[in-house]
Parts: sequence; structure tokens; C-alpha cells
Amino acid sequence: GAGTVFWIADDTGMPKQGTHSVGVARQYCGQLGKTDNCQVAVSLSIATETASLPIQYQLYLPESWAEDAQRRKDAGVPEDVRFATKPEISLAQMKAAKAAGLPGDIALADAGYGDDTHYRDGITGLGMHYAVGIKTGTKVWAPGSAALPPKPWSGRGRKPTRLRRGPDNQPVTVKNLALSLPSSAWRKTTWREGTNASLSSRFAAVRVRAAHGDLQASVPRDEEWLLIEWPKGEPEPIKYFLSTLSAEITRKELVKVVKMRWRIERDYQELKQEFGLDNFEGRNWRGFHHHATLCIAAYGFLVGERLVHGDSVKKNACFREKPALPESYTPRGARSTPAACTGLDPNPALGNRHGVRPDPASLATVRADSDHQSAYLTQ
Repeated sequence: GAGTVFWIADDTGMPKQGTHSVGVARQYCGQLGKTDNCQVAVSLSIATETASLPIQYQLYLPESWAEDAQRRKDAGVPEDVRFATKPEISLAQMKAAKAAGLPGDIALADAGYGDDTHYRDGITGLGMHYAVGIKTGTKVWAPGSAALPPKPWSGRGRKPTRLRRGPDNQPVTVKNLALSLPSSAWRKTTWREGTNASLSSRFAAVRVRAAHGDLQASVPRDEEWLLIEWPKGEPEPIKYFLSTLSAEITRKELVKVVKMRWRIERDYQELKQEFGLDNFEGRNWRGFHHHATLCIAAYGFLVGERLVHGDSVKKNACFREKPALPESYTPRGARSTPAACTGLDPNPALGNRHGVRPDPASLATVRADSDHQSAYLTQ
């Protein structure tokens, strides 16, 4: 709804050369779209349907850095900073935001985070819903199926408590489930207006149960939504999402929620292009985070101005009216006293004469005869 508050988790890469900048390593860089030498920061943004702003930002420290005492010392990495995966950093950011009392209803993340079962369980533990991406190989129980209950107790030994699977009772990958759905399960859905046209694609939504870790559980997981995107013309589905949103939610609303992640992509774009987030040239931990804090603070001011003045205000526009100049204002370089005469000053040598110009015919001219011509030319 209009009052829903989203927490959007993501990371952003900044290409770097050399090996001395804190956290730099060969890793996937979203800005380049490939694995290369870069720094990566994990962030958490708070968003509504009208605006979004990063509220947490932390450098991801690769394991090679976390275990190198000398590099840590040279870069000023705090002693309490240890290696943590990106989902672990993101979940810690959410816990900190929750402890600070910040509002949040639904957590959004891509498959790099959402495919982690512990990450999804952690969000649920915070009392929030999630709508997160997952990978094609993630296994779920198809609609109408579930893990088998524990074995009946024989009366001897420990009573069985764990769920089971049978030869004909196995979970399936989300990709195989998507390919098995009938054509009637797919519908074209529009989620928002783009710059040039409405944004739409084909989606299917089914109720499933996540299968990971169920053999160590005593009760099945709750049902949740599996949303699948398969654009027309593509050979197979391209995106998969799991969501704990209400079973009564419409497909259109579910699609709109998962597509809210576009806001963080816009945040990163403006933070880098307009505020220089990726222009930090220092090498230490403290400087990296100070630079990001200043960039985000400036961006926060811009977001606030946009909210005050509305969406009709163009980017880089001057929001405030130009103040009126005081009557006593004197431009730089102007006379300190007014000029003596508002008109043109006459040439003193002419003595303010205003006679009639003589007739051009009466003026002396160069004559054709050689004597007069020579006299004129030698003067």
C-alpha cells in the first residue's frame, strides 16, 4: 500500500587498481558486469513509493583481507571487524535498523542474498515480510506436496521427530517447476510506467514450501509465494522470487513489490554520477566510510528537496526563488557616485557646436591634373 515501508538490501562495486586500497580484490563488480579488481560495499536503503535513501553502508572485507594482519593494520581496519558474508552483513544492518526503531514492513533483495535460507529466516525473525530473488537451482515443494511426517514411533528408543522424504516424494528446482506449469498460469502484468512506455512482463505465481533444511525440522515450513518472470520471446524464465506476503495478495501487487528494487539501482546511479561515491582515492577503512557518509548526506538533502517541491521539479533545477535585490545594492565595479551627466559628454575641443554639416560638394577633392595631385600627396 501507499504507507508501506521497504528495506532494500544490495551491494555496489567500485573498480580499483592495485592491491593497497582497503578491501580491494578480484570479485564480481556490478558496475563492470564481470569479475575484476574492485571494492564492494553492502548497503541498506529505506524506501517508499515516493522516495528512497541508503541508511547503512559497509565495505565488504574479503577473507584474504580479513586474515592478513599487516594489510589490516596498514588500512586501519578496526579489530572487531571480521570476515562476514554479504548476507551476514546485510542481516546485521537490518538488525541495527530495527534496534534503532526505524520503520520497515517488507525486505527486498536479489538472489545473491535471498537464496540464503538463513538470511530469509533472519528477516522473518525480525517480524518482517520479504520478497527476495532466488537462483534457478533452489528447491521447493510443488503445490500440493510436502515432506513426509516423522516415522511412527515403535515404542522403543527415541521418538522420531524429523521430517522425511521418499523415493516418490522429492522437492523440485524452481526452474523445473516453472517449466512444468501450464500456459494458463502465465499472465502479462504491468507494474509501473517507464520513461517511454509501461513496464510489463509475463508472470506466474504459485504457493510453495521451501525445501532447504526440512530434513532437520520437525514441522514443514509455511507456504509462501513463488513468483516467476518469463518474458515473451525468452527461451526460459529469467527471474524467480520467494515472498512471505499474504496469501490473499493479488499477482499485480506482488509484482509491484518485487519490482520496488529498482529504486536502489537509481540511488547508486545518482550517488556515483552526481555525488562522486565511487571517486574516493584514499586507501584506509575510515576514509572510505567518511567519504560515503558525506555523499549519502548530500544525496539525502536532495531527496528531501524533491519531496518538498514535488516530482515536477526537474533534476538540477534551482528549487528556491531568486531573492530580490535591496534598493541600496551596488553591482561590483560600478561607480560609488552617480555620473555627472546622464547623456554623452561632448568633446571639449568642438566647443559644443551644433552647426550644419557642410555640403560634400564644397569639400576639396583630389584633382585629376598631376600638379594638384602631387601637392595633395606630399602633404
